[in-house]
Amino acid sequence: MRRLPLALIIGSGVSGLFLLAALISLVWVPHAVDGVAIANRLQSPSDLHPLGTDHLGRDLLSMLMVGAQTSIAVALLAVGIGIAVGVPLGLAASAKRGGWLDEVIMRTNDLIFAFPSLVIAILITARYGPSATNAILAIGIFNIPVFARVARGAALPLWTLDYILAARTAGKGQFRIAGDHILPNITNLLIVQATIQFSLGILAEAALSYVGLGAQPPVPSWGRMLAEAQTMIYTHPMLAVLPGLAIVGMVLGLNLLGDGLRDGLDPRLRRGRT
Repeated sequence: MRRLPLALIIGSGVSGLFLLAALISLVWVPHAVDGVAIANRLQSPSDLHPLGTDHLGRDLLSMLMVGAQTSIAVALLAVGIGIAVGVPLGLAASAKRGGWLDEVIMRTNDLIFAFPSLVIAILITARYGPSATNAILAIGIFNIPVFARVARGAALPLWTLDYILAARTAGKGQFRIAGDHILPNITNLLIVQATIQFSLGILAEAALSYVGLGAQPPVPSWGRMLAEAQTMIYTHPMLAVLPGLAIVGMVLGLNLLGDGLRDGLDPRLRRGRT
């Protein structure tokens, strides 16, 4: 009887809590997050405000819930861009391994890798201005070479297997073989990588928002909550501790989920638990 990896259980539970908070915030939050109530500023936790209020009188619990929505949406869309563009490029490069197409794709990936997502975000926002959309583009562009490399590296050994040679003998083209036979066999690896990139996307979104290049007010963001709290870190430390814990918890949960998925989906590791 197979047992689920402990990391998968814990990671799913922790990540699921933040995802649930984000989903609930789509339809309900304890208090509005786009208003200012100076009379209620910097209140301690109470029945009305379970986690207290910030320097503008906004409810911290509501801010954290909507901030989860922002972080998850940005990271999820950025990973989607990386998968949608990077995986086809990686498969195309593996199909034409050693050829000019492979060289063009991989050298372009190397060029993108030379610019971290923060630098890409600065370049984009310098032209179009800071926003959550531009943060998605910056993180998504950085994810493209990651998934291209993973897809290519995982696909290369498969091209020499007998069933691929049989597909070629049957008259299938390389790109059709890549879609029909290679992609299904590397999906597990791509799922694990997507989970890892998702956690990195949460961190990248928080970093971009911290320096003012991510979601703009009045949209809450964990990174901007940290930036706004830094001047009050000694007088009201919870303003920084709470969003910091949210970032750490979400990233930790996703990393545990990725480790658990890797253990659960890798057949070599599964045999040891059957």
